[in-house]
Formats: sequence, structure tokens, C-alpha cells
Amino acid sequence: MAKIRKIPQRMCVGCREMKNKRELLRIVRTPEGNIVMDLTGKKAGRGTYICPSIECFNEAVKGKRLQKALEQNIPSEVLETVKQQVEALNNQPG
Repeated sequence: MAKIRKIPQRMCVGCREMKNKRELLRIVRTPEGNIVMDLTGKKAGRGTYICPSIECFNEAVKGKRLQKALEQNIPSEVLETVKQQVEALNNQPG
């Protein structure tokens, strides 16, 4: 009998819904203090998860949940860069 694998669940900081880890985007604060999008899901640092939608991103920023999750104030230019990456991922075919 095949063993059923547990699918890791994470909470989106925007909509606060539990979803499969693979469906979400990871944003990470690196040990150097940089905030970047982690497309591999394996970068070192403190990470948080968000749905690949602009609505969830805006909600997370508006409620300062992204800043709380990463335990650091995020400059507006960094937020804009991450927002553009989320939009780019939304516009990809597939």
C-alpha cells in the first residue's frame, strides 16, 4: 500500500487562507537584511508566503502584515519591486 504524503500547508499573509505551499509565493528577508522573492523556496532567511495575486499583496502591505511577518520595515521601492514581480508572475501564460 502506498504511503500518503502530507502536503505542506502555509498561510497567505494577504487573505490569511491556508493553501498548499507550492501554490504560494515566498518572500524572504535574507540574513543580510535584503527582501527578495524566493522562487525556489529554499533561500536562507526569514520567509513568508503570499498568494500569486495583486489583491493579496496589496492587502498584506495595507495591513502591514508583510512587515510583521518579515520582522522588518520594508522600503517602498522594495515593495514596488516585489509587486512588479508578482504582477509579472500573474501575466505569465500557463
